[in-house]
Amino acid sequence: MKVGISTASLFLRRNNEDALPLFSEWGVPCAEVFLTSFCEYAPSFAELLAARRGNTAVHSVHVLNTQYEPQLYAEHPRVVSDAYGWLRSVLRSAQILGAKHYTFHGIARLKRTFRENFPRFAAETKKIFDLCAEYGVRLCYENVEWALCNRPGVFRELKRECPDLGGVLDIKQARISGYDWREYLAEMGENLATVHVSDVTAEGKMCLPGRGVFDFGELFARLRDVGFSGAVLIENYARDFSEEEELKASYEYLAGKIANFFGENREKRGEKN
Repeated sequence: MKVGISTASLFLRRNNEDALPLFSEWGVPCAEVFLTSFCEYAPSFAELLAARRGNTAVHSVHVLNTQYEPQLYAEHPRVVSDAYGWLRSVLRSAQILGAKHYTFHGIARLKRTFRENFPRFAAETKKIFDLCAEYGVRLCYENVEWALCNRPGVFRELKRECPDLGGVLDIKQARISGYDWREYLAEMGENLATVHVSDVTAEGKMCLPGRGVFDFGELFARLRDVGFSGAVLIENYARDFSEEEELKASYEYLAGKIANFFGENREKRGEKN
């Protein structure tokens, strides 16, 4: 299990090409790169990031969802063709960065006319998954309040056509959606590839890990129980902290928590032996 940070945590503070060198300076071993504009989907931009990432490996890429992901499920052939063009560009960029996972939102539930059609959604998801696989990248659906996977049960429906579909568990999005994060985790199980973490105060305000009341010990235990070996990434909003050093301290807190958790459990197993 790896610990890292999403560049989304520095959105509007630092561009990706400046965020990755900062993470490397802090000793952060892995990151998710949040590509936020069409110019950042270009392989030439990925080459710039690869040259500047230092010792921080890129675990996954993530894009601004509404720019092309919903259009991958459209019915108009030209719309779909254009969307797949952007997808191929992002996948090539993922290859350049060494990212093996694509954090995906898919369909946006933003229109009143939206209707669920899971047989069709699952079939289209399989096509997207297969293209990702051609680039050596795993498609990973994230639970997001306003997107397709907005409640427990949706991921299971998509897996009917795409059994190897990856999962991204976002703790804050589960809370925003009004569902227990444990339900999403149970459903994603061994398909889970990435976890987005944040913390929450007793009053319900989101904050950096280590500043709230979220039980990370329970999270780590449940991740261990499903055999999770992916990345636990801090993904907060920039408004959740004032200084960048606070984000660094939060990473160090989380890394220490995981190290202590697994160290203590190894000692307990040793005592039993």
